[in-house]
Amino acid sequence: MASFDVVSEVDKHILTNSVDQANRLIGNRFDFKGVDAKFERNDFVVIIWAEVDFQLEQMLDVLKSSLHKNKIDIKCLEVADPKPLGKQVRQEVTVRTGLDSDLCRKIVKLIKDKKMKVQAQIQGDQVRVTGKKRDDLQAVIAMLREADIEMPLQYNNFRD
Repeated sequence: MASFDVVSEVDKHILTNSVDQANRLIGNRFDFKGVDAKFERNDFVVIIWAEVDFQLEQMLDVLKSSLHKNKIDIKCLEVADPKPLGKQVRQEVTVRTGLDSDLCRKIVKLIKDKKMKVQAQIQGDQVRVTGKKRDDLQAVIAMLREADIEMPLQYNNFRD
């Protein structure tokens, strides 16, 4: 039986590199000279510090472009509202990883509704799809790429 896993994950090393690149870009920009603005990363949460809300918006754009250049899909970002703290403004950007149970059920339902000759089962924060033919599995991957799913999906552990 051939199988593959549907997952949604972000490499921490690439995320760290993206945040570091965004920090360097902000440090080199003329409109941020002499401004106390920076990015911090704690696990999968990026904290943006700036002096005013307008700078937060610019910094968020810089972060998104840096993530996009490093091939991290920005659909997985969850941006919180800015919070003033003293003389600075702080905003948290959460990078979502893993598939939550509702999204797993949605993926399984999509696969079953297409009446393909495959089985899909939820395994924690991923979905395993098994079938007899490789072509059926590739059709499932193509169908999931076309589907409107709010998280970026990766397909790994393909076994023939």
